[in-house]
Amino acid sequence: MGGSDQWGNITAGIDLIRKVSRSKAYGVVFPLVTTSSGLKFGKTEAGAVWLSANKTSPFEFYQFWINVDDRDVGSYLRYFTWLSPDEIDAIEESHACAPERREAQRCLAREVTSVVHGESVERQAEKISDILFGGQLESLTSEELSAIVDDLPASTLDRAVLAEGMRLVDACLSSGLCASKGEARRLAGGGGLYLNGTRITDPERLLTTDDLVLNSLLVLKKGSKDYRLIRIGGSA
Repeated sequence: MGGSDQWGNITAGIDLIRKVSRSKAYGVVFPLVTTSSGLKFGKTEAGAVWLSANKTSPFEFYQFWINVDDRDVGSYLRYFTWLSPDEIDAIEESHACAPERREAQRCLAREVTSVVHGESVERQAEKISDILFGGQLESLTSEELSAIVDDLPASTLDRAVLAEGMRLVDACLSSGLCASKGEARRLAGGGGLYLNGTRITDPERLLTTDDLVLNSLLVLKKGSKDYRLIRIGGSA
């Protein structure tokens, strides 16, 4: 029993059983789950997710489903959730009216994360996601913030440097968020640069200890989902 790409192995096994034990065996294969671009779900694929929280954190797991392509979300709701056909039809209809709200993806992420990790963990992953992508980071608890630190690219900055003030453009470069200061300035000018969830249009703005979230972290973002965390080391 296996995916349709294992048909050759399965028929070889059937033949082996026939020769060794003179018994009949039967094989069952299932259509592969693929994306709209033709890529299959599998552990060898780039960006694959695991059911184990040790390999894919609940936050990363939730984000995977939130970022599913519009062309795939309907079929995945049918494959991976216990929602009824009527419920899924209604979700698809609502999604078609306002795809930018990603309601279908949110529903998919909620349902699958709840099944795999439990409702309480799903609620935490959803809260963290909503705050990172437009809420107030200050409302996160230290435990919730810790839950995402290991899931996003991070760098460390000495508190003494921040106490003297550091330009946002320099922080973007040193954290790896931007490849150059010019890129950071263009992003800021176009409204695509964020500090702790707030859009910043002045790339020369000085970052200080007053900007820290929970006195220990700065969160930089460019565009809709490219994040960098800056951990602050040293004594207060």
